[in-house]
Amino acid sequence: MRPDYSDVSDLDLSPSATGNSPLKSRLVGFDRRLFEAVAARHWPGGDRVLPGLSRSANHGVLWFAVAAGITATRTPRARRAALRGVASLALASATINTLGKRSVRRPRPLLDAVPLIRQLKRQPITTSFPSGHSASAAAFATGVALESRAWGAAVAPLAAAVAASRVYTGAHFPSDVLVGGALGVGAAFAVRGLVPTRAQLAPPGRPRVTAPALPGGAGLVLVANAGAGTADRVKSLHAALPEAETVIAEPDDLVAELGKAAARARVLGVCGGDGTVNAAATVALQHGIPLAVLPGGTLNHFAYDLGVEDARDLSRAVEAGEAVAVDVGRFRSEAGDPAQEQPVEGYFLNTFSLGVYPELVRLRERWAPRVGGKPASVLAALKVLRSDERPMVAQFRGKERALWLLFAGNCTYHRPGFTPGRRLDLADGLLDVRIVHGGRRPGTRLLAAALTGPEVRSPAQAAARLPRLRVDGLGAGTAIAYDGEVRHVHGSLLLDKLPEALTVYRPLSPVR
Repeated sequence: MRPDYSDVSDLDLSPSATGNSPLKSRLVGFDRRLFEAVAARHWPGGDRVLPGLSRSANHGVLWFAVAAGITATRTPRARRAALRGVASLALASATINTLGKRSVRRPRPLLDAVPLIRQLKRQPITTSFPSGHSASAAAFATGVALESRAWGAAVAPLAAAVAASRVYTGAHFPSDVLVGGALGVGAAFAVRGLVPTRAQLAPPGRPRVTAPALPGGAGLVLVANAGAGTADRVKSLHAALPEAETVIAEPDDLVAELGKAAARARVLGVCGGDGTVNAAATVALQHGIPLAVLPGGTLNHFAYDLGVEDARDLSRAVEAGEAVAVDVGRFRSEAGDPAQEQPVEGYFLNTFSLGVYPELVRLRERWAPRVGGKPASVLAALKVLRSDERPMVAQFRGKERALWLLFAGNCTYHRPGFTPGRRLDLADGLLDVRIVHGGRRPGTRLLAAALTGPEVRSPAQAAARLPRLRVDGLGAGTAIAYDGEVRHVHGSLLLDKLPEALTVYRPLSPVR
């Protein structure tokens, strides 16, 4: 039996009652007829699946579960996709519930034509227009797709099924679902406007340089750090580049194996964390050959700033011969007393620091085997912030200063504070220098610097971007940290850059 929409409980949209145009009345009539057609049609499996699917999406529970599943894959792109999907859902839900539902108070459809088996056990009591479930589904799926096309394609059918279930169960008119979906898509793009995706902020593909194109990876010798848990990454590389040679090296043998690989390779590859990549970059510079980086550690700042997140990214670049020249940071110490300590020289691709940060690195490396890398970093930071140690003393341009931390980034970082963020240009010729001055309450000063960022000028901190920096008067045994490694220096220390010194593969062509 056809439902009677003249009931006073329904919204009367006739032209005589509302003054609506004949066109709008025809659209409303078409909307209702389409709802009746869906109610009269039996979809194979729909009665068993769609009502339950619709209920699972209540309060976003389904999408939070999907986001958790995506995040569990433990890839950076998946984590970003899940986070963007949830943020888009939150904005869509807030918009629908605060503005949409209150702006158009349309009653829910009558359920006379909807089979009882399809109907929801608990009927919604809010107004019908627009569909909040559809908005959330579209927002989540679009947000995920904006960050990762592959994950977006996987989520889209589920989102479409949730939207369809709202009409199939009689909870909404088709127009409610369409408008809700459109608002959800708009919410996802609004989030992207506020927080650009990784693709929008891709590091500039300059200066592009000539590098060998290696079909199948022939000529690439990749050394993987056995201590970094790189087995799965190496398997992925073999699948993407079957002609590449791989060597699994124990941490103590890493430098020697990198040297052997560089002697016979057209391209030196490395899989491991930032410290392992630093060692490989040093060897690549010495042999004058390109470097291919496959992330395999806890942080992987350099690889991610290159735009290489997995074996697929690296294989695209290696087979196409896509590479750029990047800057390399360099530090050199001039020992004040050569009898006590020899001069030290080294390179850094990410960061260099002295003060409390080397102690944080030392504690993290000590605790990581027992509790894991990220928990160890948190515990080490808490330990350092509560420290009662006196600030170190150094000289800058002949003036003695007390400081808690000196940070120098290889190129400019675009995250506030002193934790390594993201670099959009790996060849800008500058050191990103940030200093926290000595004084009382080191924990308070360090937290304030981390939260406010280098743009805030205060007696507690300073920031500058320089091509070189000289620090004098370092006491014996002063610890320095660079790319996660710790050494000791004293006397004078010079930081500078080797502009565009290292050729590194990175994908430059768009994903197809």
